[in-house]
Amino acid sequence: MAGKPKLYYFDGRGKMESIRWLLSAAGVEFEEQFLTTREQYEKLLHDGSLLFQQVPMVEMDGMKMVQTRAILSYIAAKYNLYGKDVKERALIDMYVGGTDDLMSFIIKFPFLPAEDKEKELAHIIQKATGRYFPAYEKVLKDHGQDFLVGNCLSWADVHLLEAILMVEEKKSDVLSAFPRLQAFKANISSIPAIKKFLEPGSQRKPVPDDKYVETVRKVLRM
Repeated sequence: MAGKPKLYYFDGRGKMESIRWLLSAAGVEFEEQFLTTREQYEKLLHDGSLLFQQVPMVEMDGMKMVQTRAILSYIAAKYNLYGKDVKERALIDMYVGGTDDLMSFIIKFPFLPAEDKEKELAHIIQKATGRYFPAYEKVLKDHGQDFLVGNCLSWADVHLLEAILMVEEKKSDVLSAFPRLQAFKANISSIPAIKKFLEPGSQRKPVPDDKYVETVRKVLRM
């Protein structure tokens, strides 16, 4: 019997958080190895574990996988969260790609100089409410279903819920003009595996703080 997936990253969100989300949505338990020192990172480099000298890295099914998108695609395909055919997979990839574009602004936010954060926060809210959330609101309106693709849970749904909650941490009423996304959020959040991940004590990480930023900078020599 294969062991639990093992996740190598920092004790914080970053690019690993979406992997935690997807594994949890699939009901898969996982272990984590947190990087806190430069020496840990260099050991992974010297061991040849990091093909492109980057984390995240996930040990799973006898593989040492890097590149966030590849890891997520593998998990989605393995646990039936990647559609029933190539057309559904293309839609899922398209929606995940859009959500990634929005999330990239938020992931970078903690590392910005303090004087740039107010302007970037306004930029994030503008992008969310002017480009990305209207698109998903239209998708849900046009097909009249509870999920983005194929009327069943997919990677696209999990990814979008993660992004919605991240933007709501910046502006709590950001969904006020999007009734279908409000219903979507309630629906996806109530799925038992996801509900469990959203509860206190799970492996979901909190909003990045100064300690997380300092650790990443130290380990990666940023």
